[in-house]
Amino acid sequence: MKRVLILLTIIIYSITLSAQDNSRGSESKVKWYTIEEAEKLIKKEPRPIFIDTYTDWCHWCLKLDAEVFTDPVIAKILNEKYYAVKFNAESKEPVMFQGKKFVNDGRYGKTHELAYALLNSKMSYPTVVFLNDKAQLITPVPGFRSAKEFEPILIYFSGKEWQTTNFNDFMSSFTGTIK
Repeated sequence: MKRVLILLTIIIYSITLSAQDNSRGSESKVKWYTIEEAEKLIKKEPRPIFIDTYTDWCHWCLKLDAEVFTDPVIAKILNEKYYAVKFNAESKEPVMFQGKKFVNDGRYGKTHELAYALLNSKMSYPTVVFLNDKAQLITPVPGFRSAKEFEPILIYFSGKEWQTTNFNDFMSSFTGTIK
């Protein structure tokens, strides 16, 4: 009987730990939307749109996915302050955005017409793109950054700070959460 109680205690403890790990995991997962979904959502609840523009072959894009978007602080910021969109810059699927149909018809090589527009024809991967809460382009930000470097950029563009303060001034008073 004692062995059964010990075994049951171990099983219950293991299940509890597993459930805790799963709940922590969901906090560190970004809720990704399509651009069409994000555009609909901002009409109901306005907030900026964050677009991760990537390609399947891009090493730094994969590193961004593995090291930055899995960070719990980054995931929390993206999930609470943005509608996060993941967009393959070489996708073949047509996309409706701002009343216009964007396609990948080979006009820009392998690049999708929407990626070409969002990145201001400066094709570099990864590039994250910030749109305001009316789906208007604020700016593309090219290149890989660590989670610690990424945090202030996300905070800066999440509100109205970018309209009134230059980034260097913002950084002089920014205290991040990521160490």
